Amino acid sequence: MTLLDLWLSRSIPMCLLLQSLVLMALCFPSASMCPKGCICQRDLHLHGLNVTCSQSRLKEIPPSLPVDTVLLRLDHNQIGAVPDQAFHGLRFLRELNLSYNAVETLGEGAFSGIEATLQVLDLSHNRITSVHKDAFARLKARIIVDDNPWHCDCALQQAIGGISHNHEAAARVLCRSSELRDHEGRPFLAVDTDLCNLAKRTTDYAMLVTMFGWFAMVISYVVYYVRQNQEDARRHLEYLKSLPSKPKKPDEADDISTVV
Repeated sequence: MTLLDLWLSRSIPMCLLLQSLVLMALCFPSASMCPKGCICQRDLHLHGLNVTCSQSRLKEIPPSLPVDTVLLRLDHNQIGAVPDQAFHGLRFLRELNLSYNAVETLGEGAFSGIEATLQVLDLSHNRITSVHKDAFARLKARIIVDDNPWHCDCALQQAIGGISHNHEAAARVLCRSSELRDHEGRPFLAVDTDLCNLAKRTTDYAMLVTMFGWFAMVISYVVYYVRQNQEDARRHLEYLKSLPSKPKKPDEADDISTVV
């Protein structure tokens, strides 16, 4: 066997080993890239990572998610909040599942940075009562919001207006509570009242009542002050009347006798 044959016999298995390692690196990302409690798998069709963190007892969104994540499952956890820019940098993210958590509110920047690529957003079965009026403003994704205890107010009315393209999501919003009692338990789309103008009228009425209260308080104080001064003046006059008359001097009495 020549030296060339010997070199080829050793280099071919080495090349195969290197190819296998490269393939494994592509299909199974290193543990350092994948958040604790999650499973990360390479999606060759979508050219990114499927990150599954379901049922991992998470109480917050993992802080270091792989930047090439295309599908992120955070369902069936105990996540209570979605901080602003929580997913910033995930510019390939297409699907986000946050269902079956404990999220109560959504801020303006909750989904900042993923508006252009996100196609599906699942927020069902949470505890969401209120959202910022611009929480969904720039999203083009299909949004699922079933089974949340929504409080129907002006901010929600503006937020629903921001997803007018997603009629299915808007139709599934039920008012657990509302600014108006007769809207409770009804679909939000059945609310034909402008809740923003209602809030403004309520604020104006409250301001009017407050101003009337202050005015009544000032009038009451003035009346009390006048009556108190009148009472003090009456007491002072009675005191002056109660004082004894000034007695005459003896010399003045003698002079009057002499003259007589």
